[in-house]
Amino acid sequence: MTETNARPGGPSQPASTGRPGRHGPMSGRQAEAARNDQRILESARAVFVADPGAPITAVAKHAGVGISALYTRYGSKEELLRTLCTDGLQTFVRETEAAIERVKQGDDHWRVFADFMRNLTDADTSSLTRAFAGKFAPTPQMYALANRSSELSAEFFGLIRDVLRPDLELHDVSLSFELVAAIKFADPARTTELRHRYLALILDGMRAAGRGELPGPPPAWPEISERWNAN
Repeated sequence: MTETNARPGGPSQPASTGRPGRHGPMSGRQAEAARNDQRILESARAVFVADPGAPITAVAKHAGVGISALYTRYGSKEELLRTLCTDGLQTFVRETEAAIERVKQGDDHWRVFADFMRNLTDADTSSLTRAFAGKFAPTPQMYALANRSSELSAEFFGLIRDVLRPDLELHDVSLSFELVAAIKFADPARTTELRHRYLALILDGMRAAGRGELPGPPPAWPEISERWNAN
């Protein structure tokens, strides 16, 4: 499933991730359960993006919860992966819907497109695609959401076609996110800075006319070479 595919649920309502809904204030126990759930998902993302073959016990250890608490919420590693990818797809749908709305309100097409690309780069949904593609069977709900995402992407792309180079295709945009997601350094802040720099290069290549200034300094040799140091 790629960014130009969407997440489960359909056009009019968000997808269900299997987690309980929130209606009104939560009790202390519910709030703690929600915090545990968030820790588990954040840990699962960190663990599995770094090593898709890691066992589910590594997630429990990273999150600081017992394995029984994890299994109470997620019955398997595959369920965790589906939840993470569903969340990523929902993020993509929300960002695309927001971008379409901005265009329809008259915002500058290039500014909307550049913001859309930066927002999704920062959300890092493509790291999920790179790490998890082929690691689980998507559900029918996920395929339905993927179709919704694809429809929205095509609509958005059509609306801003006037500011893009004529030979640029929709799936060029999708794979560009994965190119940027491949940039990863030990320092998260530096990773973000370099991703923005190379996204700016990619955006200039997509633009019909004009060039922007590259953000941040280029990588130094120590940054390039340090990745080969044993951890």
